[in-house]
Amino acid sequence: MLPRSFIATCALTAAALTSSQAFGGWKLVWCDEFNNDSIDTNHWQFETGNHHGWGNRELEFYTDSPDNAYVSNGALHIVARQQSTNGFAYTSARMKSEGLFAQKYGRFEFRAKFPQGKGFWPALWLMPQDSPYGGWPSCGEIDIVENKGDYPAVVQGTIHYAGPDGRHRQETDLYTFPVGNGAGNFHTYDLDWTTNSISWSVDNHLYETQTNWSTADAPYPAPFDEPFYIIMNLAIGGVYDGDPDANTTFPAEMQVDYVRVYDKTD
Repeated sequence: MLPRSFIATCALTAAALTSSQAFGGWKLVWCDEFNNDSIDTNHWQFETGNHHGWGNRELEFYTDSPDNAYVSNGALHIVARQQSTNGFAYTSARMKSEGLFAQKYGRFEFRAKFPQGKGFWPALWLMPQDSPYGGWPSCGEIDIVENKGDYPAVVQGTIHYAGPDGRHRQETDLYTFPVGNGAGNFHTYDLDWTTNSISWSVDNHLYETQTNWSTADAPYPAPFDEPFYIIMNLAIGGVYDGDPDANTTFPAEMQVDYVRVYDKTD
């Protein structure tokens, strides 16, 4: 059962949304507005450590410290620091709703802003709660938005999955912001996920739709037919944007104004 405080918060959020903001047939079913004075442990848990670079040669050590993640002024702040701990030169945070909330299909919406600078890798993404299709990439992964800190003019949305041979495949596209209004400013990122279509939007501008994927030993629409949970993290270094350089400024932060999840109305 959902906590009473959570139900009240989302009821207020739903009441505040106008009919035009309800996206023509979507109903709010889960949210975090980050309006409290601390991170809500009914919504999020932390992943800590480095775990061999998380498979991406990342340089940070994730902590659950308020130095790296806190709520203030109605937003979640995930902070990357040049700070030595456990043999690593950087710290940051990685939060997830695994075991607390997962959903199959619907609209996943974030309002967020990302840090600028070489080596910053902010990401808002989904992984399966209990996949019957095996490990990655057969289980699937949905990247709602990620950004290379060195390229604030562009964000990316991607699905990862496996071909019939079990090897990694992906489908992806890029969104380029209007000049002077890049990822360093707040924008709304939406993922619309149905039985046979996954679409990405930025500020209500649709820029990508995927309708074709696969996984090993299971028919379409596997693996994207299972409940997925939410991950929010700010990585440092790795294969996506490379490592920080002499011009990278610390501390730097990703801010998330809200996370809202909708389902279709009847």
